[in-house]
Amino acid sequence: MKYISTRGTAPILGFSDVVLAGLAEDGGLYVPQTFQQFTAAEWRSLTALPYPQLAARIMQPFVGDEIPLATLERLAVEAYQPFRHPAIAPLKQLAHNHWLLELFHGQTLAFKDYALQFLGKLFDYLLQQRGEKITVVGATSGDTGSAAIEACRDKSTIEIFILHPHGRVSDVQRRQMTTVLSPNVHNIALKGTFDDCQDIVKALFNDLPFRKQHNLSAINSINWARILAQVVYYASTALALGAPDRPVSFAVPTGNFGNVYAAFVARKMGLPIEHLAIGTNKNDILTRFFASGSMAVTGVSPTLAPSMDIQVSSNFERLLFDAYNGDSAKLSTTMQEFRATGQYTVPPALHNSLTALFSAYRFDDADITRIISTTYQTTGELIDPHTAIGVAAAQHALADGRTTAPIVSLACAHPAKFPDAVQAATGVFPELPLWLSDLHSREERMVVLENSVEAIRGFIAAKDII
Repeated sequence: MKYISTRGTAPILGFSDVVLAGLAEDGGLYVPQTFQQFTAAEWRSLTALPYPQLAARIMQPFVGDEIPLATLERLAVEAYQPFRHPAIAPLKQLAHNHWLLELFHGQTLAFKDYALQFLGKLFDYLLQQRGEKITVVGATSGDTGSAAIEACRDKSTIEIFILHPHGRVSDVQRRQMTTVLSPNVHNIALKGTFDDCQDIVKALFNDLPFRKQHNLSAINSINWARILAQVVYYASTALALGAPDRPVSFAVPTGNFGNVYAAFVARKMGLPIEHLAIGTNKNDILTRFFASGSMAVTGVSPTLAPSMDIQVSSNFERLLFDAYNGDSAKLSTTMQEFRATGQYTVPPALHNSLTALFSAYRFDDADITRIISTTYQTTGELIDPHTAIGVAAAQHALADGRTTAPIVSLACAHPAKFPDAVQAATGVFPELPLWLSDLHSREERMVVLENSVEAIRGFIAAKDII
């Protein structure tokens, strides 16, 4: 399997090189040259597999002969063994045609664990095979950082630097990052927004001499392996609900577009996914795009769902590349326009093709509080603000007739990661699991830096041992 950049001028790479590179040298995102499609019979043969074995089977066509299937299975078993639920990604029924997929049973109580625990194992395996080390640089709006740190901590092959927006993540989210005191872990609180963090990370990767000197690698969802690992829980859910002989839809709270793009990949692989409903908070660039066909950046506002306080959804580039039928020149022109002006508009026919599959809905803080409250009153389930947005998007998609298939909302974080919002809505304070109960008494370590590429570049250069 070979991978190409959405921008069209970076080297074509194999799977292992794509994993270690993260972002393409031309600034684009890597995508497979072809998408493996499973037949209905092949999907049926996977139905009874445990989650780690299913993960290996789904990933194997995209890995090719670079990693043996038995090794993929071993890495997946090691990645998911510490998860706190035997089903790994369990389903709960909220209503007749509405299900909740719990994706918070990993080490940091958020869906990012499902991809990043596997990616950490994959990094370590590939680097030991090559006798190399890497410098991981990532940006987080809250959950990616802690999951990435947990996956990479104490590994001699990795030095990891995580940028988060100073004062714009929850207390639990911050502490899950800053209380990891491993010598290879470096937390940077940036005086800016998540988009600023993301822009700096991309700038560092586009600085090719710096990138090569420090052997940079990406752990954000710009890394294809992140997307691939997330495809697995869409497949396990669809199979549990009757696929390939029954269609299913998903509702995904969305910021950087990586999670819902993984559902799109699962559909390209042949799963009968009827509809994808996107939920945003008041940072609603995606909702506005699906309503109008225009992507236009506005300011970022803090909300009760801070992991979605994003305006620039990096992974949307992969979807747009697909919609452009792989025309990298057209995609590059669009991205240049977006960088220069903060907006672009797609042709009506392309917009119509996307809205045939996707719908998008916006919910402000008052909506989020109401949804958390109503869900608790009607089902007894405590849900966090991000999950609430997914639940509401599913309800709207059903009410609007966008799907008649069972729809699955993604529960992307444990309610205890956002206890104040949950308590305000329900009167119930969600407690952290016992194994995290001392989080607020642990020592923290981080550095607060100015919002500049030079400041971050200098800090990494001073700390990096590679």
